[in-house]
Amino acid sequence: MSRYINPYTDFGFKKLFGEEANKELLIDFLNQLLPPRHQITELDFRNVESFAELSHERKAIFDIHCQTQSGERIIVEMQKAKVNYFKDRSLFYATFPIREQSKRGEWDFRLNPIYMIAILDFQYDEKEEKQKFLRSIKLKDQDGEIFYDKLNFKFLQMPLFDKQENELESHFDKWVYFLKRLESFDEIPAILKEPIFEKAFGVAEIANMTSEQYAEYQESLLTYIEVKEVVKTAKDDGKREVASELKKLGVALEIIAQSTGLSIQEILAL
Repeated sequence: MSRYINPYTDFGFKKLFGEEANKELLIDFLNQLLPPRHQITELDFRNVESFAELSHERKAIFDIHCQTQSGERIIVEMQKAKVNYFKDRSLFYATFPIREQSKRGEWDFRLNPIYMIAILDFQYDEKEEKQKFLRSIKLKDQDGEIFYDKLNFKFLQMPLFDKQENELESHFDKWVYFLKRLESFDEIPAILKEPIFEKAFGVAEIANMTSEQYAEYQESLLTYIEVKEVVKTAKDDGKREVASELKKLGVALEIIAQSTGLSIQEILAL
């Protein structure tokens, strides 16, 4: 049994970042991603269910929607499995806080900045030479100059972050390391012995949960595991299809094994 929660679960993510009592954790994390002019000193959580009024089809159980004192709208999403049309989905999500700012009567269309931040437990960059752990996106023109700076996307592909404890260089590195390794820690690493992380570890400690919270967490964890197994099964089925076709073409078993990751025995059994 792990000492700390899995932050990729619905319960774990909301426990860390979506509760009023733990607001300072979210503020500290977001400030590592926001530019100096949009640093947060205070924020208000907004009801994500209000988005449902705009789209009955939308399912976003991982979303946190908040607004800063100066009006910036921020959506934070923990996405645990790869989905089709991920970029389209992200753009669609960003339209909700845009439309929410519309006003009745005479309105000049002035909008507050919007940040869509997605923490991904998968990588969507398929080509190795184009892979980036952090992608920061704004609307630019044909010369690469910023056309509109109020709509911002930040995607964190967590599998691409491979820094070890002795390689962490910034406060942001520490947050990513914390999120990626949290469930595997038995104690607080020396490099994370700072007040903000010590509070985060306290919030994440399973022993501090009530029995009701523990039951909710276990259900959330089971859902996370099931989703991961479905994704893994789909990948394995795809590998078997490729291996079967290569086998029919007479490709050497060793090459098929290297190409698909299947064992010689698994390929022979196809």
